[in-house]
Formats: sequence, structure tokens, C-alpha cells
Amino acid sequence: MAQQEPYQPLHFLGIKQKKNPIVLLPKSCNEILKKVTHCLTTHKHPDHLDLEGEKFLRKHKIPITCSVKDEDLFKKKGLNIVQPIDYWKKTDFLGGTIEGIPAKHGYGFVAKPMGDVMGFYIELPNQKSIYLSSDTIYTNAVDKVLKEYKPNISVVACGTAQLDIFKPLLMTMEDILKFIKNSPGEVIANHLEAVNHCPTTRVELHNELVKNELSKKVSILIDGEIISFN
Repeated sequence: MAQQEPYQPLHFLGIKQKKNPIVLLPKSCNEILKKVTHCLTTHKHPDHLDLEGEKFLRKHKIPITCSVKDEDLFKKKGLNIVQPIDYWKKTDFLGGTIEGIPAKHGYGFVAKPMGDVMGFYIELPNQKSIYLSSDTIYTNAVDKVLKEYKPNISVVACGTAQLDIFKPLLMTMEDILKFIKNSPGEVIANHLEAVNHCPTTRVELHNELVKNELSKKVSILIDGEIISFN
């Protein structure tokens, strides 16, 4: 798969100015992409769905599940939207169910210009339940899913994204630790070391997890890594 053309950094002060993405896709991704049969997209930001990603999805006519708020935009891009999802509405999905979970992309005012974001809670037959929390801070909705739905696997964005102004765009380290503590099952940490406005490194996150005796329940993956769950 071709690499996306770099786009401008979103953070300029106190951090090395590198165009995003700051890393290339590993070669192993080519084999992974051959196995793609469906796409879930949480929101429209280019670090989640870039131009090359759009080309790939169009070329292979990959069926896409997304938020109802993004449906019209993605259809205009020629993407194969087969299932728009609304917040707190459970619907059939690949033989199981999927539910749209509200997400808030930042603390305070900055969440509004960051736009609409959706997490997903997925239950498939004979599989562990999965909560893809998306780009979000810790909210009442997040807390509800962790404590009431009790997902077996939860995915949390851990880059502590920050622009030059306004409050953080993602969970602070304090809230990341809160998310992990409240997660009843295993946790996958993502959104690390790929864009210049996410300063937290894998090593820094690991050190915080060790300090708080949480490292055994969290997987911090390297780019292109594949893991499986029994």
C-alpha cells in the first residue's frame, strides 16, 4: 500500500516539528491489508482515515461501518458505507451486534472544533466483547461502558494529544490510568508515536503502568504487530 503524502504538524511549540505521520507503515502491513474484509471508522480526521486509506477502501469496495454523522461526507468520497450507526443504538453486525458509543475529542472548548467522534462496542458470537473507545477523554459514557457493559477487551488512545493552545485532545495520563483501572478485561493501548501532537511514548506509558501495577493487563503494540486472544 502506498504511503500517504505527509501533512503539516499540529504541534509547533516545545516539540520537534515533523510532518505527520512521523513514521512509515511497516512492510508487514501489506499482508495484513490483504485480509481486510470490513472497515470501522470512528471519525474523519486524516490520522484515522487518510487519502491513501480512502483509495484502498474505494479500490477494493470494502464495506464500511461509521457514525451517522459522517455518512454523507464519506459517501461523497465514494466510500462504500453499508452501515451508519447512531449513538447508543445497538444493531446487527457480522452475525453479532454493534453499538455506537459517544466520544468527546478533548477537554473543554477544544472538543467542539474537533468534531463528532464515535466509539464502538462490539459483541460477536463465541468471541470476546470489544470496546473501541476512539479518540476521547474519560466521560460518563466511557465510564458506563467499562462498568456496565464490562468489555473483555478495551482499546484506548494513549498519546495524550495536545495542540499548542487549548486543553488536551485525548485522555491525560491520569485518565488513561483511570480507564485501565476500571477496565474489567484486557486493554490495548493505541495512538502512540505516529503523529507529532501525541508526545507520550510507549516507554513512558509502560513506566507509568509499572509504577501503578497495571502493566500485566495492558498490551502496548509496536507498529504492524498482531496479537490474538483466546
